[in-house]
Amino acid sequence: MNDKEAKKLKERKKRAIAIIKELKRLFPKAKIALHYRNNWELLVSVVLSAQTTDKKVNEVTTNLFQKYKRLNDYATAKLKGFEEDIKKIGLYKTKAKNILTAANIIKEKYKGKIPKSMEELISLPGVGRKTANIILGTAYGIVEGIAVDTHVRRFSLKFDLTDSKDPNKIEKDLIKLLPKREWLSFSYLMVTYGRKVCPAREHDCKLHPLTKIYPPAANRWFTAR
Repeated sequence: MNDKEAKKLKERKKRAIAIIKELKRLFPKAKIALHYRNNWELLVSVVLSAQTTDKKVNEVTTNLFQKYKRLNDYATAKLKGFEEDIKKIGLYKTKAKNILTAANIIKEKYKGKIPKSMEELISLPGVGRKTANIILGTAYGIVEGIAVDTHVRRFSLKFDLTDSKDPNKIEKDLIKLLPKREWLSFSYLMVTYGRKVCPAREHDCKLHPLTKIYPPAANRWFTAR
């Protein structure tokens, strides 16, 4: 690492710490917005939330979790019927197949328990690093990385915490900037900020709290993709 790169990393670390400090002040009770009653329902909700709002997922799972009360209900469900139950969710056909397949794998291979390792979780259909990070951190208090959803990706670019648009590379960059104790909360705080303060559409955000920390962010816009 040359002097220029070292200086850039130092500035980003300082900015990242200032950002999370301000986010904690703004949203001291920030937490996952998805509704669930157990670890399996957490997995289902997070899988459903890909490219879909948490609000829409909660609307669908209100009835879904009443109809399918146990893991075995998913493992024995008919695909077409399950697709109908979640058809209001984007990519519902793929998600339905992934969820029902995952239910059978967890039932047979893991005796009904949600795996506790990153390797095991990402081997399940529909579960990537983002989903696995959320499940590990929320269900088990195991923090292995940072969940990079569309909000985290957008703000990491907007506030110049990364040079990459790839979620896996963004995660690696953020890990260098933030203490491990902040990794889990950082995602929830960024999501809350995106919903309540700075939505993903072009608008005037010069006076937003985090823009005051990094003024150039007012002119930095990035799409969700």
